[in-house]
Formats: sequence, C-alpha cells, structure tokens
Amino acid sequence: MDLGIAGRWATVCAATEGLGLACARALAGEGVNIVLNGRDSAKAERRAAGIRDEFGVRVLPVGADITTTDGRAKLLAAQADPDILVTNNRGPQPGGLAELGDDDFATALDLHYWTPLRLVRAVLPGMRSRKFGRIVNITSAMVTTPSPLMLASAGARAGETAIMKGIALEAVADNVTVNNVLPERIDSGRQIQLAHLEAERAGIDFEEARRAQAESIRARRLGRPEEVGSAVAYLCSVQAGYISGINLHLDGGSYPALI
Repeated sequence: MDLGIAGRWATVCAATEGLGLACARALAGEGVNIVLNGRDSAKAERRAAGIRDEFGVRVLPVGADITTTDGRAKLLAAQADPDILVTNNRGPQPGGLAELGDDDFATALDLHYWTPLRLVRAVLPGMRSRKFGRIVNITSAMVTTPSPLMLASAGARAGETAIMKGIALEAVADNVTVNNVLPERIDSGRQIQLAHLEAERAGIDFEEARRAQAESIRARRLGRPEEVGSAVAYLCSVQAGYISGINLHLDGGSYPALI
C-alpha cells in the first residue's frame, strides 16, 4: 500500500533507538524525510547516516534534550513546519507510591506531558493552515491499565492523553489528526531495564524475568519495535485521515476491556 506521504517531513523524537528509531525507519521506508532527534549527537548522526543510506531520504540529525527550552528550539529550528510529528521520550522512573518522590513525578510530567504539549503547540498552527498534519504520541498501556509499580508513567501519560483528545476534536476539521499508540511489552531497552528491576525485586534470575514478560502478553511473546513503527506509519498516511483521537493498543491482544 502506498501511504501517500512520500516527500513529506516528519519530526521523530527520541529516535536513536527503540520505538522512536523504528518509527523513523518505517516512515523513511515510505519516502518521508526525517528530522531524527536524540540526546546523544554522535549517535543521532550515525542513525541518520544509516537511514539516509538505506532509504535514500533526507535525514537531519538533531542532538538535543527536548525536555529543555533550548533543546526544543534546536529541534524546531531543523524543520519548523513538519507534516508529521511523532512524540516520544524515555520511560519515567518505575516504582510505587512509597518509592517515588516529587522529583520523579515532576520528571515524568516533563517527559510525557509538558514536552509533547509544547511541541504540538509549536507545529499545530502550521499544519492546520496547510490542511495536512499527522501527530502521533507514543504513550503506554499504563494509560488504560495502570500498574501500581508504574505510577509516574500512568499519571503523566494519562494527562497527555486527555489534552491530546481535546486538541484532536478541533484539529481534524483541518485534516490534522492526533492519535496515541499504547505499547506494552515491546522488546526494547525499556523491557530489559524492567526485567532487571523485576529480577531484583522478586529474587529471580534475569532470564526468568524475561520469560515472565512474554507470558504476561496474550500473544505469548514480546512485540517487535518494527510492529510499532508500521502502525505509526499507517496513522500518518493519507488513508488514515478519518482516524483521530484514538488510543491504539499495541499489546499482543492483551487489553482486557471492551472499549
């Protein structure tokens, strides 16, 4: 299927590894030019060169911490008028109420509420005036199925989800869609981090913790980053112009509720 977005520009946040990189690669595979962000400038340069060589699209690496004002300014200076914005960031500190301090919750809000909101606020007017825009926020299954050990993630991302829904209701009239993808147990560095923490907490070895991750999913396997990338690319397509304001679970069929 031709997604109809070749030649457009996408800004993909936290895209030097994991889910962000998978999204950048999926979009580049559709002929989309990429602004590729990561905190490590050298790593961003290497990833950009690899995507550029493989897919033949333009790729602008931007080494910047987008939770900062200067970092966001640097990202937006690379391409002030992207057609596509994929917001993404590292996961907040895991833990329950007794383990997390105010700083942990504040950091989670910076990562997964204020940063995506400020980026959307910067690019949305241009998208609406040009009558095309696709915004996809990578959030988490914790939005709809909060875990007592992932409180910072659940709280910040639930707030993000609510405000993005309100934005979506207005923006879609100008052919700008705003959607969220909710990954769970995707085989990335985050899952390795969580497996180490669970092994320590439960007194089990790392491999047992990894097996438990897969067994917690109805599909009995971890998801692949490229599966997330493909879903995000479709939500950015011309064919997806009638899809907006949704939360798409990418969880191997694990979400238990009806709606």
